[in-house]
Amino acid sequence: MTAPSSPARTKLTQLASALRHFHSALLDHTRSDYEFREGRIEGPFALYNLVMNHPSFQWLRPLSGLMATLDEVLDTKDVLTERHLQDVRSALGLLVLGTDTRFAEFRTGYERAAADPKVRETEARWREILDGLDA
Repeated sequence: MTAPSSPARTKLTQLASALRHFHSALLDHTRSDYEFREGRIEGPFALYNLVMNHPSFQWLRPLSGLMATLDEVLDTKDVLTERHLQDVRSALGLLVLGTDTRFAEFRTGYERAAADPKVRETEARWREILDGLDA
């Protein structure tokens, strides 16, 4: 049985996809920065180990966690509602706005990556979707 479709599910699915691209751009930027300082990362398993354990990649974890939670919500068989949209909007707001000190490390890492054109492009896409959530 597939999950019931709803406008909220469609919007959240689009947002989840855009956030994956954003996360990938941030990871690529962080990887490049790490390799500039430390040398080439030898393969996907070495990268995975660094992402999971190295302080240079730690700042990405709150976004990774948010994306995992969003995927869990999308995997549910329940009908998704406007409340789900509001919850995701609030969570992203806490992460990217300067008001919550728990995510200061994320914002610092993001600020370092924000000059990267791929990061800016993918951020613009998820923000466009987020802005359309109320529509």
